[in-house]
Amino acid sequence: MEEILLEAELREEKGSAKARDLRNKGYLPSVVYFHGKDALSIKIPKGILVKLMHQHHLEGVIINLKIKDDKKGKGRPCLVKEIQYDPVSEDIMHIDFNEISLTEAIKVNVSVEIKGEAIGVKQEGGSLEHILWELEVECLPTSIPKNIEVDVSALKLGEAVHVKDIVFPEGVKPLNDPAAIVLHIAEPMKEEAPTEAVEGETKAEPEVIKEKKEVPAEGAAPAEDKGKDKK
Repeated sequence: MEEILLEAELREEKGSAKARDLRNKGYLPSVVYFHGKDALSIKIPKGILVKLMHQHHLEGVIINLKIKDDKKGKGRPCLVKEIQYDPVSEDIMHIDFNEISLTEAIKVNVSVEIKGEAIGVKQEGGSLEHILWELEVECLPTSIPKNIEVDVSALKLGEAVHVKDIVFPEGVKPLNDPAAIVLHIAEPMKEEAPTEAVEGETKAEPEVIKEKKEVPAEGAAPAEDKGKDKK
């Protein structure tokens, strides 16, 4: 499991106005949660965090938080719980961390990575349909895999890979339904050929429904004469 170091400071500033001031000064307000205990408010230099985000997939690594003046006196191993973005500018606004114990198993989602090109796609004209992009697993924090690799090279048309077909690293327990489909090779789309008219055959004209006229009874006056006074 990849681990990175991130330095932070305790945060006394609270409230939206104070948080805005922190961002203007180049810091990101953040919170650390741990097993239902009181949350710890911290602030992180935005530039350092953005640099780390360009180098790592933060949601899948252990972050060792070194907090200045922390009473704990040592780093706090954490996982990113949530990164909040501004809906308009898409700037990072806030980060939540979950402090973890390196000796207790945790549940995390790990991305699925495809390896190879399937026979059903390359030779049989099918298409690879990815159903599950992430799998939930349980393991020690130090055993969290970077991704779950699935080799699709031998897959033929109509075949699928289920959770139960995947070989997981030692110490990593899958939590998804074993019968769940992760990906499969779909049949190629069939194009319907346009229907050609048979020679000599005329296209049927749509029937025109005309207003039904009343046929006057024998001895009765025509419809246009009805209602006229007799002279």
